[in-house]
Amino acid sequence: MNTDLAVARDDSDITSRILTIRGVQVILDRDIAALYGVETKVLNQAVKRNAERFPPDFMFQLTDAELENWKSQIVTSNLTDKDAASIRMGIRRAPYAFTENGVAMLSGVLRSPTAIETNVRIIRAFVAMRRFVVTNAAMLQRLGAVEVKQIAMDEKLNKVLGKIESKEFPPEKIFYDGHEYDAYDKVVEFIRKAKREIIIIDAYADNVALQILAKKRTGVAVTIVKGPRARLSALDASKFNAQYANSLTVKTSTAFHDRFIILDQSMLLHVGASLNFLGKRCFAFSTMDASNIPDIMAKIP
Repeated sequence: MNTDLAVARDDSDITSRILTIRGVQVILDRDIAALYGVETKVLNQAVKRNAERFPPDFMFQLTDAELENWKSQIVTSNLTDKDAASIRMGIRRAPYAFTENGVAMLSGVLRSPTAIETNVRIIRAFVAMRRFVVTNAAMLQRLGAVEVKQIAMDEKLNKVLGKIESKEFPPEKIFYDGHEYDAYDKVVEFIRKAKREIIIIDAYADNVALQILAKKRTGVAVTIVKGPRARLSALDASKFNAQYANSLTVKTSTAFHDRFIILDQSMLLHVGASLNFLGKRCFAFSTMDASNIPDIMAKIP
């Protein structure tokens, strides 16, 4: 068995009391006093009489925020509700925290055989825990990375579930030939979701795209990214802008093969057919991960 781990297990009554506060391992005055078999005030009075031996890196008092955080940890610990409540109610001031050096210094202040023996055990527990962490740092780091990834995955899943529950998450759908109106109606439904901006990427865009965009909300800006062979003319664009407050910008690019619709730079749709062929042939649309939007935007001239 790992020697450090064995020491930590043998002194579990001590290691369970060691906390990490301000990035260092410490043990609180009330816990040291309990291990010594004395009252906390007796311990602190002895320390106060020898204050010059306990600089800030040996001992410090918890701030209000650190105290509240410690109290919350008591609630979530394995203590019974009654014991946890008793401890919390018994705290009238922020406790003092002793580092490993501070514990070592206590041996020169409290000289009873019990105190000396307990000090040796506490310091051994500090050292064993520190060595265990150093020895297993790589493993702990990997576990931390897994936890971060799990949190990120949970957040993504919660977002998706939230959109499903709010009916904002459109399902994938296939439209077959002859379903021109249904396809048109569904795309208009998407267009109406935009509150600020619509970007349509369609190499073969024509005035059908403008007919769809005419259903947008008032004040929503529109950009169409077309290919060099698209039938959408400058005259079509100027007539649209004359009626819809110059809300349309037309750009030309050869960077895109597929069709995309981006709404408010937060929703990304992949459309399997050019807008002017919706429903004339079998095609599908689907939502894509919005994290792809910045890369797509970077390719727009």
